Amino acid sequence: MAVTGLALLTACSDTDGDSDGAASASPSVATSEPASATPSVSGDPQSAEETAVLKAYAAFWAEQVKAYSKGDTQGTDFAQYAAAEAKSSTEADLKDLRSKGIVTTGAPTHEAEVDRLSAAKQVPSAQLTDCLDSAAWKFIHSKTRKPVQMPENRLVRYVTKVDAEKWGKQWKIVNVTPQQDAC
Repeated sequence: MAVTGLALLTACSDTDGDSDGAASASPSVATSEPASATPSVSGDPQSAEETAVLKAYAAFWAEQVKAYSKGDTQGTDFAQYAAAEAKSSTEADLKDLRSKGIVTTGAPTHEAEVDRLSAAKQVPSAQLTDCLDSAAWKFIHSKTRKPVQMPENRLVRYVTKVDAEKWGKQWKIVNVTPQQDAC
């Protein structure tokens, strides 16, 4: 899957009996906006576009945090920052987690950098690399508020590749691919 659901949540298992069988959550991600996510803007148009795409990326994660904490994108601005595979994958993941009675608390953090920006194309695009840290993002059973047991050997800090496109005046995250590489 191109977005790969948005995180490396490999195998979750249900240990308190609240849901039907194992809660093998699809990969998913949500994070909070880091203070250092945006570079300073100079008179350089390239720098301004890099700043804009990083701001959109941070907002994408902030809206995902809201969605995962309640199990739904409804009532969030997630669709303003997500499109294509990034949007559909997150919505499918949330549907799966909701059916298992799982939501989140806390939020991952991230350290994103723009690797490539093609602002002159008909549809401007950017590729980012992020170091996502999901250690503070906890999956819980919504009814009991008990944590979902996670595999002890899972990566909690890993590289994520991100594709973004500028639709009109708005940058949108279109693809998020977690890597099997620690950062």
